[in-house]
Amino acid sequence: MDNKTDQSISLRQINTLMIANRGEIASRIIRTCKAMGIRSVAVFSDADRDAPFVAQADVAVHIGGSNPADSYLDMAKLIAVAKRTETDAIHPGYGFLSENVKFAELCAKEDILFVGPNPEAIAAMGSKSRAKSLMMKHEVPVVPGYQGEDQTVERLTAAAEEIGFPVLLKATAGGGGKGMRIVHEAGEIQSAIEAAKRESMSAFGDDELIVEKYIASGRHIEFQIFGDKHGNAIHILERECSIQRRYQKVIEESPSPVMDEELRERMGAAAVNAAKALSYDNAGTVEFIFDDKSRDFYFLEVNTRLQVEHPVTEEVTGLDLVQMQIQSAMGLPLSLMQEEVLGEGYAIECRLYAEDASNDFLPVTGRIERFEVPEVEGLRVESAIESGSEISIFYDPMIAKIIVWDMNRLAAHTKMRYVLKNLVCLGMTTNQDFLLQLLEHPDFTSGNYDTHFIQKKIDLSELSQTRLGSEQMACVAATVYDWQQREQSRTVLRSLPSGWRNSFNDYQQTNYQVGDKEYQTKYRYQDGKFHFFVDTVELPVQLISSGEAQIRLQIVDQQYKFTVVKNGDRHYLHNETTGNVALKQVPRFPELQTEKAEGGYESPMPSQIIKVLVEAGQRVKSGDGLVILSSMKMENTIEADKDGIVEEVYASEGANVEAGFLLLKMKEAQNA
Repeated sequence: MDNKTDQSISLRQINTLMIANRGEIASRIIRTCKAMGIRSVAVFSDADRDAPFVAQADVAVHIGGSNPADSYLDMAKLIAVAKRTETDAIHPGYGFLSENVKFAELCAKEDILFVGPNPEAIAAMGSKSRAKSLMMKHEVPVVPGYQGEDQTVERLTAAAEEIGFPVLLKATAGGGGKGMRIVHEAGEIQSAIEAAKRESMSAFGDDELIVEKYIASGRHIEFQIFGDKHGNAIHILERECSIQRRYQKVIEESPSPVMDEELRERMGAAAVNAAKALSYDNAGTVEFIFDDKSRDFYFLEVNTRLQVEHPVTEEVTGLDLVQMQIQSAMGLPLSLMQEEVLGEGYAIECRLYAEDASNDFLPVTGRIERFEVPEVEGLRVESAIESGSEISIFYDPMIAKIIVWDMNRLAAHTKMRYVLKNLVCLGMTTNQDFLLQLLEHPDFTSGNYDTHFIQKKIDLSELSQTRLGSEQMACVAATVYDWQQREQSRTVLRSLPSGWRNSFNDYQQTNYQVGDKEYQTKYRYQDGKFHFFVDTVELPVQLISSGEAQIRLQIVDQQYKFTVVKNGDRHYLHNETTGNVALKQVPRFPELQTEKAEGGYESPMPSQIIKVLVEAGQRVKSGDGLVILSSMKMENTIEADKDGIVEEVYASEGANVEAGFLLLKMKEAQNA
């Protein structure tokens, strides 16, 4: 039976489409626009002036400062640009205004097509509390909890006590883990509510929370749904999204390792019923928490937008979800029926983040000195950056999405491990080694995991332990790279041998610092070969070839290819064996060291100061919060590591500070 077509729905042509977003999703939408022959308009902030998506668009317009409130969240500016560029439709991507009902309504008021569901559906699902109530009316199982208008700390606290700890606090607006807290005991509830409300207000402009019974062990499985303006609705299979840290997904795959046809039919039917209850008319996702022991599932939420992980679904179905979104916004009916939705093979997506997994996943900022991906059949990379791009404090720390497709799960995992070993992303700390550690874990390989897999099964301390011999090899590669650069630039005394000394027995020496370790690297060059000592390790080395940012060496009896980038006194190297290694060249003469303030607390990363919790003269106890920082949309609280008295405060609310900025000083409290 064909999908129905409502003849009263008039079709609208889209000639120009504006993307009210940034980064990799903007690039993704631009790509489909080009394929459809649609003129694309990008908007960009100060921080994104040189971003790849800006150059990729047909038209790019500057809309303000780096802070999202001054640019990507400014509805008036976005509408003004749309009018100026004769935009027919706006695609909001995900995040920012993608689930903002006021923005969808404003687009309709200005006769601009909003590439997303109708405002009524967004409004119904924009609040997790109202969404739960609607699902309960339609007999969709939901997690026990409280969702209500009384949002006082007292009422939320009482609700948590009634439900029983542990509980989950969850912002009713938005997603991505913002405004979420697990509370294990009553003594933590008040501060957790305040922090969740503050973070939610900052991210979404709404601090409403719901309180739910926290399900300690479960899987996060979501169904892609799609509707049109003619009343048709389907699901486009499932995605397994249980591998998460800080409530944000790290790896997604499809099909789910626990899925069979009977379960897919039950969950898919529930997802479609939810879509029909909303008169849903574009791309969306119904999220469930699944207990693989009882095989029961509970509704979590509907995301009324395109998901970050949508490429996983595209790879197994061959569909272009962005194209389908645009066609639905134009008024076209769905071009396929439920029975025509077929999955082939297996797809997995890994999110490459600018973060230090070994340091509690703290986000990092800096410059990507070199970004290269290996050539692998079935590999797809959605990236916000290129070599030379800057990662700032203002936006999400995701660098790229790495997607691999193959005919089965084992084959795709094998390819993904190869990609992660050979991906070059130099210049800053990323979670690349962490992703590889996840892929190599036997429980992940077997599909035996839940949403707490990282906390329960992954030893993050292992990430700070480099592979055996990798740092010594990196020191050798950096030294030979510099030697080769000097050789190529020599214009005088070229007849003298390299590294010539009055005494042939003298070795040239360079010391490198890798993390907290320092390596003494000595070498001598004779008869086309190097003789190295790295500390006490003796290594015969031969230069095989060199090129732009690459060098091939034979160390002992094996050849290795290194990608090398040098910036000042720092070398960034990548090799399949060593992974990414950063070296700092130790100066020959001691540098004046900046004295670290005694009792000082520094910002661990570039951040914005959200709130100063103490003042000079205040007594604090170990564990008390001192300053709340925000970096890349995530809050972190600096806590006192011992009892004391605040001596001086240097932090001011709203200020942007660099890593190492002295926030405050404390002194030891004298006993009365």
